[in-house]
Amino acid sequence: MHMADALISPAVGGAAWALSAAAVAYSTAKIKNELGDKKVPLMAVAGAFVFAAQMINFTIPATGSSGHIGGGILLSGLLGGFPALLTIAAVLVIQCLFFADGGLLALGCNIFNMGVIPCLVVYPLVFKPIVKGGYTVKRIGAASVLSAVAGLQIGAFGVVLETLLSGITALPFGAFVALMQPIHLAIGVVEGIVTAAVLGFVFAMRPEILETSGAGVSLPGGIPVKKVLLALALAALVVGGGLSIFASAYPDGLEWSMEGVAGTAELEAEGPAFRRAEAVQEATAFMPDYGFPSDGEGSAAGTAVAGIVGSLFTCALAGLAGFVIWRVKKNRIKPA
Repeated sequence: MHMADALISPAVGGAAWALSAAAVAYSTAKIKNELGDKKVPLMAVAGAFVFAAQMINFTIPATGSSGHIGGGILLSGLLGGFPALLTIAAVLVIQCLFFADGGLLALGCNIFNMGVIPCLVVYPLVFKPIVKGGYTVKRIGAASVLSAVAGLQIGAFGVVLETLLSGITALPFGAFVALMQPIHLAIGVVEGIVTAAVLGFVFAMRPEILETSGAGVSLPGGIPVKKVLLALALAALVVGGGLSIFASAYPDGLEWSMEGVAGTAELEAEGPAFRRAEAVQEATAFMPDYGFPSDGEGSAAGTAVAGIVGSLFTCALAGLAGFVIWRVKKNRIKPA
């Protein structure tokens, strides 16, 4: 559901940038006790895993479409809503700048649709109330599926509204929403199942991770998390560097919907704002479309390298953000 720049106007893109930046700043300010010497590494590794997982497009049967997980609910369950938003923002920034996945002008829209909505709206209003009575495998499963579906439905509707406000006449509201919502309902169900499986796995290993994230507190010092970190790191390596080469070749839900309405998944946009954004991405994206520039249509080797490199970059960016926030807040509360 990564939006390209051609789907929005500069005004809508600028407004979304401002909203998303404000949400990131708000999340940074609201983080109190969630992070610590155990949650910061988890933030880094979970971000790497979501980057890798987003490279796996799964086919939606009988549609000619595919989808991938958003990861907002998964990260919220592992980290809490505020750290999760920072982590998914790191994923989207790496994808945009280094792999040209999603437009630079549209980055604010993508962070809002795939980060702010699931992490700051759906997680506290849907996920947390379901598990409020106590974390169990059944409650985690129900919360994961319902939250993933809700997050993608609202996010998909956000895409439609953003194109409407941008005056993209090639994508009329009624026809576009009629395709976007059903296909993202199907994608949401699959994401919910994947989210439930991952959170259930972590819960079985270390229930304290989910419980402390829901409560907004850091993990106690005596709780070891090395096995969880290793498991997520290995999963990121296997998925990004191996399974990614078997991703579905069908267009994703957004592209499929665009083709159904406009007959193409690549709209054109003209103007200085679009040219400047494109020039920046051309300068920073060293592996556009997750492959070597010389590959043309791409290769298995290029995809594998992109999956590993992108996961490492995301791990570094998310981990650095978490570490800086943790250290600054820790220093502020030191006794005089």
